[in-house]
Amino acid sequence: MIKSIATLLFSLALPSLAHTQTVVDGANIYKRCAACHQASGAGVPGVYPKLGAQVARFAANPQGRAYLITVVSAGIMGELKIDGRAYNGYMPAQAGLGDEQVAALLNHVVGGVAKASSAKLFTTDEVKAVRAEHASAKPTETMKLRPKQ
Repeated sequence: MIKSIATLLFSLALPSLAHTQTVVDGANIYKRCAACHQASGAGVPGVYPKLGAQVARFAANPQGRAYLITVVSAGIMGELKIDGRAYNGYMPAQAGLGDEQVAALLNHVVGGVAKASSAKLFTTDEVKAVRAEHASAKPTETMKLRPKQ
Protein backbone atom coordinates (compact mmCIF):
# COMPACT_ATOMS: atom_id res chain seq x y z
CA MET A 1 0.00 0.00 0.00
CA ILE A 2 2.71 2.49 0.96
CA LYS A 3 4.67 1.60 -2.17
CA SER A 4 1.53 2.26 -4.27
CA ILE A 5 0.99 5.66 -2.68
CA ALA A 6 4.64 6.58 -3.19
CA THR A 7 4.46 5.46 -6.82
CA LEU A 8 1.27 7.46 -7.34
CA LEU A 9 2.73 10.60 -5.75
CA PHE A 10 5.92 10.26 -7.79
CA SER A 11 4.00 9.82 -11.05
CA LEU A 12 1.85 12.88 -10.27
CA ALA A 13 4.99 14.94 -9.68
CA LEU A 14 6.68 13.92 -12.95
CA PRO A 15 4.89 16.33 -15.31
CA SER A 16 5.69 19.35 -13.17
CA LEU A 17 9.26 18.18 -12.66
CA ALA A 18 9.66 17.68 -16.40
CA HIS A 19 8.29 21.18 -17.08
CA THR A 20 10.56 22.71 -14.45
CA GLN A 21 13.55 20.91 -15.94
CA THR A 22 12.68 22.24 -19.41
CA VAL A 23 12.49 25.79 -18.08
CA VAL A 24 15.79 25.40 -16.23
CA ASP A 25 17.52 23.94 -19.28
CA GLY A 26 16.04 26.62 -21.54
CA ALA A 27 17.27 29.36 -19.23
CA ASN A 28 20.77 27.86 -19.23
CA ILE A 29 20.79 27.52 -23.01
CA TYR A 30 19.52 31.11 -23.34
CA LYS A 31 22.74 32.36 -21.73
CA ARG A 32 24.43 32.04 -25.13
CA CYS A 33 21.65 34.18 -26.67
CA ALA A 34 21.82 36.77 -23.91
CA ALA A 35 25.24 37.89 -25.10
CA CYS A 36 23.43 39.70 -27.94
CA HIS A 37 19.75 39.82 -26.98
CA GLN A 38 20.51 40.63 -23.31
CA ALA A 39 19.30 38.60 -20.32
CA SER A 40 16.03 40.55 -20.33
CA GLY A 41 15.51 40.10 -24.07
CA ALA A 42 15.76 43.89 -24.57
CA GLY A 43 18.39 43.49 -27.31
CA VAL A 44 20.59 46.38 -28.41
CA PRO A 45 18.65 48.97 -30.46
CA GLY A 46 19.76 48.94 -34.08
CA VAL A 47 22.17 46.06 -33.51
CA TYR A 48 20.38 43.05 -31.94
CA PRO A 49 16.58 42.82 -31.93
CA LYS A 50 14.61 42.62 -28.74
CA LEU A 51 12.69 39.45 -28.00
CA GLY A 52 9.27 40.40 -26.75
CA ALA A 53 5.80 40.95 -28.13
CA GLN A 54 6.86 39.95 -31.63
CA VAL A 55 8.16 36.57 -30.45
CA ALA A 56 4.95 36.04 -28.48
CA ARG A 57 2.89 36.76 -31.64
CA PHE A 58 4.97 34.34 -33.68
CA ALA A 59 4.54 31.62 -31.05
CA ALA A 60 0.76 31.94 -31.35
CA ASN A 61 0.46 30.49 -34.88
CA PRO A 62 1.96 27.55 -36.80
CA GLN A 63 3.83 29.65 -39.40
CA GLY A 64 5.39 31.78 -36.68
CA ARG A 65 6.37 28.75 -34.63
CA ALA A 66 8.09 27.18 -37.67
CA TYR A 67 9.90 30.48 -38.23
CA LEU A 68 11.15 30.63 -34.62
CA ILE A 69 12.38 27.03 -34.74
CA THR A 70 14.17 27.69 -38.04
CA VAL A 71 15.76 30.90 -36.74
CA VAL A 72 17.35 28.92 -33.91
CA SER A 73 18.22 25.89 -36.06
CA ALA A 74 19.40 27.52 -39.30
CA GLY A 75 20.20 31.07 -38.20
CA ILE A 76 18.98 34.21 -39.92
CA MET A 77 20.53 36.89 -42.08
CA GLY A 78 19.00 39.92 -43.71
CA GLU A 79 17.01 43.01 -42.96
CA LEU A 80 14.37 42.92 -40.24
CA LYS A 81 12.10 45.70 -39.11
CA ILE A 82 10.94 45.41 -35.52
CA ASP A 83 8.84 48.08 -33.86
CA GLY A 84 9.85 50.55 -36.58
CA ARG A 85 13.58 49.94 -36.11
CA ALA A 86 15.68 48.34 -38.86
CA TYR A 87 18.16 45.55 -38.19
CA ASN A 88 20.43 44.13 -40.85
CA GLY A 89 22.62 41.46 -39.42
CA TYR A 90 23.35 37.83 -38.94
CA MET A 91 22.46 35.36 -36.23
CA PRO A 92 24.35 32.08 -36.51
CA ALA A 93 22.60 28.74 -36.45
CA GLN A 94 22.53 27.00 -33.10
CA ALA A 95 23.04 23.72 -34.93
CA GLY A 96 24.68 22.04 -31.95
CA LEU A 97 21.38 22.02 -30.07
CA GLY A 98 19.22 18.91 -30.17
CA ASP A 99 15.47 18.98 -30.71
CA GLU A 100 14.74 18.86 -26.98
CA GLN A 101 17.16 21.72 -26.33
CA VAL A 102 15.63 23.89 -29.06
CA ALA A 103 12.17 23.27 -27.59
CA ALA A 104 13.43 24.15 -24.09
CA LEU A 105 15.16 27.30 -25.36
CA LEU A 106 12.07 28.51 -27.23
CA ASN A 107 9.83 27.74 -24.25
CA HIS A 108 12.11 29.88 -22.10
CA VAL A 109 12.23 32.72 -24.65
CA VAL A 110 8.47 32.71 -25.23
CA GLY A 111 7.39 32.20 -21.62
CA GLY A 112 10.25 33.68 -19.63
CA VAL A 113 11.66 36.43 -21.82
CA ALA A 114 8.66 37.45 -23.95
CA LYS A 115 6.29 36.80 -21.02
CA ALA A 116 3.74 34.97 -23.17
CA SER A 117 2.80 32.51 -20.43
CA SER A 118 -0.37 31.45 -22.24
CA ALA A 119 1.54 30.29 -25.33
CA LYS A 120 1.47 26.62 -26.20
CA LEU A 121 4.73 24.91 -25.23
CA PHE A 122 7.08 23.86 -28.01
CA THR A 123 7.57 20.10 -28.08
CA THR A 124 10.47 17.98 -29.18
CA ASP A 125 8.26 16.40 -31.85
CA GLU A 126 7.25 19.81 -33.22
CA VAL A 127 10.88 20.93 -33.40
CA LYS A 128 11.92 17.67 -35.04
CA ALA A 129 9.20 17.97 -37.72
CA VAL A 130 10.03 21.60 -38.55
CA ARG A 131 13.75 20.90 -38.66
CA ALA A 132 13.16 17.97 -41.03
CA GLU A 133 10.99 20.14 -43.29
CA HIS A 134 13.62 22.90 -43.41
CA ALA A 135 16.74 20.75 -43.07
CA SER A 136 18.64 22.52 -45.83
CA ALA A 137 17.60 26.06 -44.86
CA LYS A 138 20.29 28.71 -44.97
CA PRO A 139 20.19 31.91 -42.86
CA THR A 140 19.00 34.00 -45.83
CA GLU A 141 16.19 31.51 -46.52
CA THR A 142 14.89 31.78 -42.96
CA MET A 143 13.75 35.30 -43.83
CA LYS A 144 11.26 33.82 -46.33
CA LEU A 145 9.50 31.99 -43.48
CA ARG A 146 9.02 35.14 -41.44
CA PRO A 147 5.31 35.90 -40.99
CA LYS A 148 4.11 39.32 -42.10
CA GLN A 149 3.45 41.60 -39.18
